[in-house]
Amino acid sequence: MTTSITRRAALRALGWLGASGLAAMLGPGPRPALAQGNLASLGPEEGVDATVKRLFGGRPIKDGASVIKLDLPLIAENGAVVPVAVEVTSPQTPQSYVKSIYIIADKNRRPLNAKFNLTPATGLAYVGTNLRLGESTDVRAVAEMSDGTLLAAKREVKVTVGGCGG
Repeated sequence: MTTSITRRAALRALGWLGASGLAAMLGPGPRPALAQGNLASLGPEEGVDATVKRLFGGRPIKDGASVIKLDLPLIAENGAVVPVAVEVTSPQTPQSYVKSIYIIADKNRRPLNAKFNLTPATGLAYVGTNLRLGESTDVRAVAEMSDGTLLAAKREVKVTVGGCGG
């Protein structure tokens, strides 16, 4: 007994294989990891206290105004573009250095604006960026030292036209 496959049956089988391959390619992609620090794991809003707890746990944050220079305007004409610079006057040596600098705006819907990771090779603990501020708020700079010590300085910024929508 010989079995022959018609041209129509062969094309139908190839069509099903192609359709199943296309469905696999168009199906749901990989899901983002729900790890700590992943922005996808955050809700639409997170208060400043929750942000500080998520970032630093229960570690105490010491006043670092003597070593942290927080440079930003007292009055921001446009909250969409508020320049900020943070300098930590601490030597960047392999034994003791600024590991990270966090910039937090207390009244933003998501208070953590920026995090910069540093190494002793940076030579100077200095960072600068632009912030978006929705309203007048305190802006904090938190420096995490290599030994885990946290130092903070803050400054109030009055915003005349908010820069965060929604």
